[in-house]
Amino acid sequence: MEVEQEKMNLSKELSPDSASYRCSACHGDETWSYHHPIWGRAKSQSLSASPALGSTKEFRRTRSLHGPCPVTTFGPKACVLQNPQTIMHIQDPASQRLTWNKSPKSVLVIKKIRDVSLLQPFKELCMYLMEENNMIVYVEKKVLEDPAIVSDENFGPVKKKFCTFREDYDDISNQIDFIICLGGDGTLLYASSLFQGSVPPVMAFHLGSLGFLTPFNFENFQTQVKQVIEGNVAVILRSRLKVRVVKELRDKKTDVHNGLGENGLDTEGGKQAMQYQVLNEVVIDRGPSSYLSNMDVYLDGHLITTVQGDGVIVSTPTGSTAYAGTAGASMVHPNVPAIMVTPICPHSLSFRPIVVPAGVELKVMLSPEARNTAWVSFDRRKRQEIRLGDSISITTSCYPLPSLCVQDPKRDWFKSLAQCLHWNVRKKQAHFPEDEDEDEDEEDS
Repeated sequence: MEVEQEKMNLSKELSPDSASYRCSACHGDETWSYHHPIWGRAKSQSLSASPALGSTKEFRRTRSLHGPCPVTTFGPKACVLQNPQTIMHIQDPASQRLTWNKSPKSVLVIKKIRDVSLLQPFKELCMYLMEENNMIVYVEKKVLEDPAIVSDENFGPVKKKFCTFREDYDDISNQIDFIICLGGDGTLLYASSLFQGSVPPVMAFHLGSLGFLTPFNFENFQTQVKQVIEGNVAVILRSRLKVRVVKELRDKKTDVHNGLGENGLDTEGGKQAMQYQVLNEVVIDRGPSSYLSNMDVYLDGHLITTVQGDGVIVSTPTGSTAYAGTAGASMVHPNVPAIMVTPICPHSLSFRPIVVPAGVELKVMLSPEARNTAWVSFDRRKRQEIRLGDSISITTSCYPLPSLCVQDPKRDWFKSLAQCLHWNVRKKQAHFPEDEDEDEDEEDS
């Protein structure tokens, strides 16, 4: 009876008379409508937290992320396959499957630059997508400028059919149905950086050195790509971090440096604001200075600690097996809604890594007693200096990265742990011979 009553209440909430819903997790970035084909529970309203200083208007807490939102889409045509089975409102990772509202027609192929061994797989894949599936293929312009591709006469007719773009100049976010990566884990991180909003599904082939995030093998790529295009494949939703950097305007020439203009500049009130979507981690360190970094860390507006050491890593569960893992953090499955805070060589031995809920907002600022500035990078990109008065706000993004699986999110992850990181690999202990066991039993009797 309780389940039926809950369904009746939910149907009332999703009635046609309901107004459009504004996603609080986006801080006003996007407006959603209740009239959406995917069934699921309504999103809860954001909660207000009392800050240490100032009024509630100065600080607003984000919504906790406990799984895919029922109105989440990935690119123009992809969404999570309808499945209302949830446990405590957390979707079972085994039930996460991808389907298409419409058949995909455009694909972005990302190839590792300056790798000659990838030229042949790149050609085979592109020709298969164009000739066999009649798809529109997007590639970055600098990929086609590779001398090996330019000099290949057989690839010339196919090359003319490509749609090209330039990073930081052309916006292709609404033109890509899904993404195929050829290379290592860096190609997946690069694909994430190209989409600052909704990310199309990503199919990553292992053609690099590590391959922790790239589960597909290229040997039978035709069969696997066909299966993805037909839909209903397993997907793992890798949460990302929404990072907002607010800097005081000092020298315009210095502040607009490092190629930050593509994220937009907000110069109101003497401040410059930039926003990033991060898949692995935000690293804040002491840079070239010989002094320890000294940074204050706030959680939902309250000071929780001061970092004294080489720096701090704020990472997603996906990033827990990257830099944070080498710094001592636990390895966390990507389906766990959480944010990891890991110190880098802290000055206090009791400063251990912690895990906080995905919905909180972390804010990092230089302490007034800091002897030097700090440096911040986002998935090892866009590195820039942070000075006194600047701030870095970090929370879970409402735009996860849907990474396609070979089997399912659980088996793929543990297989990567064993193959790539050699997790708990050791020589097995030898067992006692049976005659020794019998002798011991006789002695005991």
